[in-house]
Amino acid sequence: MRVLGMDPGLTRCGLGVVDGRAGRASMVAVGVVRTPSGAEPSQRLMFLERELEGWLDRFEPDVLAVERVFADTNVTQVMNTAHATAIALLTAGKRDIPVVFHTPTEVKASVTGSGRADKAQVTTMVTRILKLAAPPRPADAADALALAICHLWRGAATARLDALAKAGAR
Repeated sequence: MRVLGMDPGLTRCGLGVVDGRAGRASMVAVGVVRTPSGAEPSQRLMFLERELEGWLDRFEPDVLAVERVFADTNVTQVMNTAHATAIALLTAGKRDIPVVFHTPTEVKASVTGSGRADKAQVTTMVTRILKLAAPPRPADAADALALAICHLWRGAATARLDALAKAGAR
């Protein structure tokens, strides 16, 4: 399975492609899309859309794993993240690529074993799991890879359980 993980953001959007299955993962690509800081929000979203379309075309993922937006006191930050998430839904939807959401706690727990892990712990474990020579930088890139790993490990198991449940209901 090939998973494109996305840590959504209007200013910086982390992207990471991972191949594998539960218990095994290898990095294919990682990067951060930085939208033009002086541009209007609509221009930034169109820039993000073009960049994400390029990643989808180049890497042809089976699924797009996106960090679920969570409530925060900074409403502007939440809205910007939600806008970037909408771009993910739009671009993947055009290609019939399923989009799945994972909470930050779920991602941390799947990668480190603790839902309370900090960014440094997540980066350390992503580096170990993927056997990388150096930690992915910035944190948005490491978070995107962690999302992809989380889906490989948790999402695949969930999909198998759902398939078994559907088969048993027949």
